[in-house]
Amino acid sequence: MPAPDTSSLNPFQTLQRHRNFRLFWFGQTLSLIGTWMQAMAEGWLALELSNSAFLVGLVAAAHSFPILLFSMHAGVVVDRADKLRIVRIAQTLLAVQASVLWWFTWSHHLTVGSLLALATANGLIVAFEIPARQSLVIELVGRDDLPGAIALNSSGFNLARIVGPSIGAIIIARLGIAWCFGVNALSYVTVLVGLFMIQLPAWLPPERLVAPLEGIREALAYVRETPTVSSLLLLVTVFSVLGVPYLTLMPVVARDRLGLGAAGYGALLACVGIGGLAGALSLAAIGDRTRRGTLLFTAAFSYATMLVAFSLVRSAALAYPMLLGVGFTMIASNATGNATLQRLVPNELRGRMMATYSFIAVGLSSVGGSLLAGSVAHVIGVSWAIGGGGLIMLAYTTWAFRNHHELVSV
Repeated sequence: MPAPDTSSLNPFQTLQRHRNFRLFWFGQTLSLIGTWMQAMAEGWLALELSNSAFLVGLVAAAHSFPILLFSMHAGVVVDRADKLRIVRIAQTLLAVQASVLWWFTWSHHLTVGSLLALATANGLIVAFEIPARQSLVIELVGRDDLPGAIALNSSGFNLARIVGPSIGAIIIARLGIAWCFGVNALSYVTVLVGLFMIQLPAWLPPERLVAPLEGIREALAYVRETPTVSSLLLLVTVFSVLGVPYLTLMPVVARDRLGLGAAGYGALLACVGIGGLAGALSLAAIGDRTRRGTLLFTAAFSYATMLVAFSLVRSAALAYPMLLGVGFTMIASNATGNATLQRLVPNELRGRMMATYSFIAVGLSSVGGSLLAGSVAHVIGVSWAIGGGGLIMLAYTTWAFRNHHELVSV
């Protein structure tokens, strides 16, 4: 395989160069559209079944609790097994989960209890699927093209976040809410076809197998003893807990701060998605032209600044363009951190490091971050919850890059 063309600004060159990644990316992106449809429909269905905002939040949290509980154990499994096989099995199980959810809803047998159980099952599967899928990417493209591949994965995620809820709204209006789950189940066909068409060298088991708890201790010891990795994960933690939950508070911002209805709320989220898509494609085009440390600092500092600015907005006319910038810088920061971490860690620890990343960026963010942001918003207002978090992020970024020189030099 020839070296990447560093003179090209084509953000899709990684797709053009790697057949395996092409199969993976197109299948994942189409499936993610279905996933976003299901996420939107689940929240609406939970409200219809319970008429309780608490239970709506509980259903959302049920997706994330298993990630907090099992992601580190999942990382050990990923490091000692065939990653592609794990992803295939997990995607098949997710298709089954979506099909069961469709059947229960279509046949009018769904209850709040069964919805919570199915959401928890989804979270348990995803706890294993995320570290396997993320650590698989380097096997599909190689180390040189890894930043572009991760950026393209982010672009697919944000494209699905824009398209999925829009299609879901049409399906609910025309066919009923059950078919959001049915279409999502069908969308897994695309990803499974792509996964089974991927051709990789025969998987070789690791030379040394360790017990699960020993594997977790080994990963934690690596983080403690590697200053660059520990500093990077601390930065990811601060930004996940304080930065991402602004999305949880978006309904409050839309209704109480900006005077918008459901359509306006959807438009705010679409702006985040469009900005994120632009940020991901920009990163894919930049590739390795800019030092990782410089790019990480710029993206993190800009993201924190944009959150503080957004917290001060009182007008929908200003909120829409502001959220384009928030989405752009959020994805630039997240994708750069992920790519940097993957390029630093050794292959034998990759699954456990991606499990640690998902524990922080998905589990801790969704459960701890959202709970913290909601509590602050309840006590002193949504502006302080978002803007205060942004100010702490801004201060931490400045301190971290001034005192941890290993972040600058990555």
